[in-house]
Amino acid sequence: MTRGTHGDKIVAAITSDKTPTNDKSRLLTALNVYDNWVTQLKTIDATTTDELIEKMVALLNDYKLYIDVDLIFDSPEDFLYRQKGQLKLDNTVMEEFLPIFVRRCIEKETGTCNLTISSQTPTFSSIYFASSLSSPEKGGGICIKTKDQDFSMSRTLYLKSSYSPDFIESETVQLTTHLGYVLAELKTNLDKTMFQEASATAHDIKQAVTGAKYYLLCDWLDMTPISTTTTDIDEILLVRKAKRISSNIRKTYSTYSGRQRARASYIAYLQEHPYSVDVFKRFIDHIISQMHNEALIEDSVLNIGYF
Repeated sequence: MTRGTHGDKIVAAITSDKTPTNDKSRLLTALNVYDNWVTQLKTIDATTTDELIEKMVALLNDYKLYIDVDLIFDSPEDFLYRQKGQLKLDNTVMEEFLPIFVRRCIEKETGTCNLTISSQTPTFSSIYFASSLSSPEKGGGICIKTKDQDFSMSRTLYLKSSYSPDFIESETVQLTTHLGYVLAELKTNLDKTMFQEASATAHDIKQAVTGAKYYLLCDWLDMTPISTTTTDIDEILLVRKAKRISSNIRKTYSTYSGRQRARASYIAYLQEHPYSVDVFKRFIDHIISQMHNEALIEDSVLNIGYF
């Protein structure tokens, strides 16, 4: 079975020599839960797009609670919790969910989807020519820089570069890349440093593809909100509509005994702040509106009075 980003992280943790034996058996169980979850995401049916969003977000909430609590928080070993940043078991759930979710919503809304929708797809960042008068290089030495995106909606682009107007094969370079039109950075916790990095990334993306849209989706807010008006970020979406648990509480989670004492309050906090159906609907609305962006017609503009 071909697995996605999150599934690969579970497999990697199972096969790692560093993973405690007790945790490996827990991870094998999690792999079965994961497989069932992906199957449900890809097959669950609904009569409307809104209903589909509600059902898929419900599946996301159930599965993420299982990963956060049953797999990681409840482990008698401290390995899975302390190594969360390295193992990426929890923060890749959204990476795998979002492409499936968006594709299914678009297909429900429009009946088809001919875009590449994925996570970690190298998308076009910039182009340069590694050549000079003394070293012309084949095709001008054309080179493309790409950047992996947490989420991207892109189209495959094929390029040819040659000094010959006939594109003689021996003098021509052929390249393939992806042009990203809707891109998103996915963060578990959004702090000021991450915000600044995302602002720089958004600027680079829109320099490369002027019609691109860039969004920042985060579970928990870990900073004072800053306006995106002066940045190239189109919108920041707080998918749980909540702030991060304070550091003085989180530090007690590093040991099994500390996690057990805080278990009830931790679960309550997660359940009080589930992934928001409204926020995911808003994200889909942004995407659909871009796909329905029709050419301006003079008579229509004069009739409504704006464009």
